[in-house]
Amino acid sequence: MLTRLAAAAALILSLALPAQAEPAAKQLFGAKRTATTQPAEPLGSYAKGCLAGAAELPETGPTWQAMRLSRNRNWGHPEVITFIEDLSRFAATQPGWRGLYIGDISQPRGGPMLTGHSSHQIGLDVDIWMLPASNLGLSRQQREDISSISLRRAEGAYVNDAWTRQHHEIIRAAASDRRVARIFVFPGAKVQMCADEKGNRAWLRKVRPWWGHHYHFHVRLECPRGMRGCVDQDAPPPGDGCDEAQDWVNNILNPPPPDPNAPTPRQRRELVLADLPQECRNVLAAN
Repeated sequence: MLTRLAAAAALILSLALPAQAEPAAKQLFGAKRTATTQPAEPLGSYAKGCLAGAAELPETGPTWQAMRLSRNRNWGHPEVITFIEDLSRFAATQPGWRGLYIGDISQPRGGPMLTGHSSHQIGLDVDIWMLPASNLGLSRQQREDISSISLRRAEGAYVNDAWTRQHHEIIRAAASDRRVARIFVFPGAKVQMCADEKGNRAWLRKVRPWWGHHYHFHVRLECPRGMRGCVDQDAPPPGDGCDEAQDWVNNILNPPPPDPNAPTPRQRRELVLADLPQECRNVLAAN
């Protein structure tokens, strides 16, 4: 009888107490300082996944420097490392540029980051600074202290005087690369490129307006061929997307009145390991 009462009391107590919270996935992946030795494979989607077998972008190369090294986010799928090398070589041909300053790519094993992005989880996203890379001899400390430049004016409706034809050419080269799925920039930059481009406009389809993205532009690569665990984003809508970018600008300049019937935005829940592909458990547990 006492055993039954004790069991019942334990059950009641367990129901009354909150369950032990599962740790946020960003804590687990943010604690990993090295990549796995598994074959390189992006697993899951850009905002819900991880990365096996990441490659490290060297801190300094012939035409690039990785910035904010203390974050340990200069890791990516080998395809994105090759892309950075290729684009930086092109950037070095532009007046005033010796290459590129590279911001965040991914953590050593991808996954959610401790701070900042909701994407950059599978090693196929890279942030490229708008600041022309005129000095490729920056020390580690200088790379912590230096900042990029903002190219926006009027809350992103227009570019400012720091915008150059070189920015246009570098973004066009990136968008023209077959490996690239999307490039995110602030709306005014997309509208400016639409106005300035007099040649082939097909590449403009990949350049998408998005909030922020005035200190850097964000390049997203497609899933590499044969990577069946990688989930591509839907392709951009047909056309050059210039009318859509102009709509963004119009809404910045003349914001619509608030909708009193709009639902209250939900606070985003932290991702836990169970939200990610099952294979991400093996990525975390690997050597």
